[in-house]
Amino acid sequence: MRTPFYDIHRSLGAKMVSFHGWEMPLQYTGIIDEHINTRTNVSLFDVSHMGRFKVRGPNALDCLQILVTNDVAKLKDHQAIYSPMCYENGGIVDDLIVYRIKKDEFLVVVNSSNREKDLQWVLKHCSSLSSETEIEDISDKTVLLAVQGPLAQKLIEVTMGGEANLIGGLKPFDLIITSIFEVECIVARTGYTGEDGFEIFFDSSRTDVWNKLMDIGAKFNIKPAGLGARDTLRIEAGLMLYGNDIDRNTTPLEVSLKWTVKLEKHEFIGKKALETIQLNRKLVGFELLEKRIARQGNEVLLKGDGKVGIVTSGTFSPTLKKSIGFCFVPMNVSTDQLIEINIGGKPYEARVKESTRFYRRK
Repeated sequence: MRTPFYDIHRSLGAKMVSFHGWEMPLQYTGIIDEHINTRTNVSLFDVSHMGRFKVRGPNALDCLQILVTNDVAKLKDHQAIYSPMCYENGGIVDDLIVYRIKKDEFLVVVNSSNREKDLQWVLKHCSSLSSETEIEDISDKTVLLAVQGPLAQKLIEVTMGGEANLIGGLKPFDLIITSIFEVECIVARTGYTGEDGFEIFFDSSRTDVWNKLMDIGAKFNIKPAGLGARDTLRIEAGLMLYGNDIDRNTTPLEVSLKWTVKLEKHEFIGKKALETIQLNRKLVGFELLEKRIARQGNEVLLKGDGKVGIVTSGTFSPTLKKSIGFCFVPMNVSTDQLIEINIGGKPYEARVKESTRFYRRK
């Protein structure tokens, strides 16, 4: 599968790779260059491979409340919330963002690898609650671009002309329905990089928006960025990736998502399991003390105990200039404790960090 921007990516010299059935740009000028530009200027990402569902009807809120662990009822119009969606046993179906457009209309963004699975899950549980709830997969009708970096707001303000003042007032996870380049769109202050930024939803026929953003963004040193930089940026920011750090065998309580589980709200799928589960492992951040890079699947070792866990994500951090990652370890492993990562059959020393979040923007 290809997004509508495929030809543009090829014209820019992007290195294309297969990603969950999608042919996507891995990099253009280089992962480190694109990463640093996102941290210092502004970058443009094509994230149209993500799934997008509309949930409409008088029971739309009730449907979403049952599906996700976070409290969608707290949202006002034009606000969004991040949440896992769980199975009955507490394992994670997917992690997603719910955008409230208005009282009876929501937009749900899911991971590309889970699009069809999630759609069937939502249809199954919403239809059992109410036949009046309409679920529509609008992924092919729309595209999604992410404008990320400390200069993202300035760039978006220029595109909006007379409505530029609306952008400055947007808080994280707020959105507006507006027009840029005379194209109706949703602009949300969300992203997956740890930087300030916006995600823009609009009709899939308007691929000209990409070039217009690049043209206007030239004075802000904009660059296109691919999946490689997206991954290094999200690891620095401590953000989870489905299929690596979380999956159907992981609960939100084992990773850095406890804050998204609202056990005080009314019944939701997985609530009973999450109320009673006994944790025997946790996801922690680590820093390698030697010049190697840990990758998903590397064994985590404790001296005297052998293998005690696995690495879920690892990279070299262009911002911190060190090798970092996430791994599962037993509950009794503590901050600053030394562990070992088996890389290529040899153990390398690493230190457990206080959090999975290594970078916070100023």
